Amino acid sequence: MKKFLSLTMGLIAAISPALWAQKQPQPKSQKEFDAIMAIQNAQDPDARIAAVENLLTKFADTEFKSFALYIATVSAQQKNDFDKLMIYGERTLEADPKNYATMLVLANAIAARTREHDLDKEEKLGRVEKLAKQATELLKTAEKPNPQLTDEQWAGAKKDFEAQAHESLGLAAMARKKYDVAINEFKTAVEASQDLTTSVRLGQAYNLAGKHDDAVAILDKVMANAEAPAQIKQIAQAEKARAIQAKGAKK
Repeated sequence: MKKFLSLTMGLIAAISPALWAQKQPQPKSQKEFDAIMAIQNAQDPDARIAAVENLLTKFADTEFKSFALYIATVSAQQKNDFDKLMIYGERTLEADPKNYATMLVLANAIAARTREHDLDKEEKLGRVEKLAKQATELLKTAEKPNPQLTDEQWAGAKKDFEAQAHESLGLAAMARKKYDVAINEFKTAVEASQDLTTSVRLGQAYNLAGKHDDAVAILDKVMANAEAPAQIKQIAQAEKARAIQAKGAKK
């Protein structure tokens, strides 16, 4: 997830808004252009969301509506504000029904917050699956959102998007206690992106499936990674301890 957010915010920083969409939208005035640039230049999620609202309020017919709403969605995700994430995400899909990046943000957010005893659990998980699978299909034929991206950069970005889809499907499987399915989805995601958070989730899925040796192996890789944040290593260590304890209980 952090890698996905890093990718998205890196694109915001590096790509001029005028190049974000394949149809090359254009601002209708200097003031609209300035409002668009304010989104790109905002220094934190709150400032980006405020800049988005400013653009949409002052320029209701802007061709950058879906771009702006997507940025607000990701900014809400950074703030861990689920309610705003859902509002902006749904608005983005209304403006652009084929926005696969937004589909993946929504899928992951819904899956991560779905609990075993939620009365609407299956409705939520069905939405997760629909969004993730639809995004995966769209990615197969998606063109570069920016012609300045190299083929290698775009291939790498697509892999990260695909990994996000598989992570969401893995989370959905975990909520259903289908641990073997979750393992396959998380493994596919890790192979595509090498994301450490997903690797820990894979270790958790292995543990819940009773495959404790596999859990230890993947968690050891996480802890041995010099770039792994301390918090991730702590979670991996705790999960490894559970695996070792479970192995001992079986003897």
